[in-house]
Amino acid sequence: MNETYWRAVVERDRAFDGRFFYGVTTTGVYCRPSCGARTPLRRNVRFYETPEAAERDGLRACLRCRPREDTGARMRDLRAHIEAHADERLTLAQLARIAGMSRFHLQRTFKAEAGMSPREYQEAFRVARLKQGLRQARGVADAVYEAGFGSSSRVYERAGSRLGMTPGEYRAGGCGVEISYASFTTPLGAMLIGATDRGICYLQFGATADDLRREFPAAVLRESTAGGQLREWARRIAEFLDGELPVALGGTPFQMKVWEFLRGIPRGETRTYAQVAQGIGRAGAVRAVARACAANRVALLVPCHRVIRGNGGMGGYRWGVERKKALLEEESGRKKRGGGFPPPPVIRSQPSDQK
Repeated sequence: MNETYWRAVVERDRAFDGRFFYGVTTTGVYCRPSCGARTPLRRNVRFYETPEAAERDGLRACLRCRPREDTGARMRDLRAHIEAHADERLTLAQLARIAGMSRFHLQRTFKAEAGMSPREYQEAFRVARLKQGLRQARGVADAVYEAGFGSSSRVYERAGSRLGMTPGEYRAGGCGVEISYASFTTPLGAMLIGATDRGICYLQFGATADDLRREFPAAVLRESTAGGQLREWARRIAEFLDGELPVALGGTPFQMKVWEFLRGIPRGETRTYAQVAQGIGRAGAVRAVARACAANRVALLVPCHRVIRGNGGMGGYRWGVERKKALLEEESGRKKRGGGFPPPPVIRSQPSDQK
C-alpha cells in the first residue's frame, strides 16, 4: 500500500486526495498527494490516513495545498451541486468526476463530511423541499414534482418514512394518521410513547395524551391495550433496552444528520456539542447542533442526553437537567456493572380509549 501511495505522490494523482496524506519529516509539514511542492525524498516521507494522525506526529498543514481545507470545500461545492440538480439523476461516477476523486474515495469522504452518502443527501434535500412545498399549501402533485421527485409513487415509497406519514397526510396536519400510544413509568419518571405503523414517532418524559395531540393535532390517537407491540416496546424502554427499536424520524437534512450521529454514541459515553458538529462535517455549526438536540421528540432512542458542553457541564435538556444527569450516571454505572435500572418498571394498563 505504501508503494501505491508513493507513486500517487510522485505522479501528483488527484484521485488520491483525501484518501491519504503524506508528511515530510525534514520540513515538518503534511500535504495532499497532488500538492505542487517539490517531490521529497522517499526516505523522508510518512503516510497518514487523516490530518489528525499527521498532526499527532507533530506535523503542520502545508500552506500551499491546504490539505485540511480542500476536501471540505470540495464537499461543500458538491452539496451545492446536488441541491441545484436535485431533480436530476446524479450517478456516483458523475459526482466523482466533478470532485476530481475516485468513486470509492468520494463516497467515503462525502459521508464523513455530510453524515450520509450523496444519494441519501439528495433524497433528504428533496424531502425537506417537499415538506416546505406541502406547508405552503400547494397541491400534493405540484409539491412532489417541484421537490425533484420523478413520480408520486416514488414519494409514497421512500419519502413516507421520512415524513412519518404520506405527503397528503402531512399536508393535512396528520389527518387520518393513526397513532397508538401508551403511558408507562420508569425510575426517572413517567413517559408516553407514540407510534405509527412506520415506527416510534413520539417518546417524552412527563407527557400526556393532550401533549401528543398538540404535537399531532389532526391524527387519530388510540391508547394501546395490554399485551400489544407498543406495550412491549414500552417495557424494553423502561428497562433501558433502548437498542434496536424502529424509529420514525422526520426533520431537516441537518437535523437528521445530527440525530443519526447521536444514535451512534455508545451507551456510557458522551460527546460535546462541538464534537457532534465536527462529526457531521459542520465544525462551525455548534449552536445549530444544540437546536437540533432541543428539537428531538424521541427521548432515549435519539440520545441527546449524551451531548454535553465542552467544559464538562450538562448543558440543556428538554426533559430536565437533573434527569439528564441521572441518565448519564446510570449509563456510566450500567456500562461498568452490566446491569440495568432497578427495580422492574410498572406499566399502567388501562382500557382502550379512542381519543
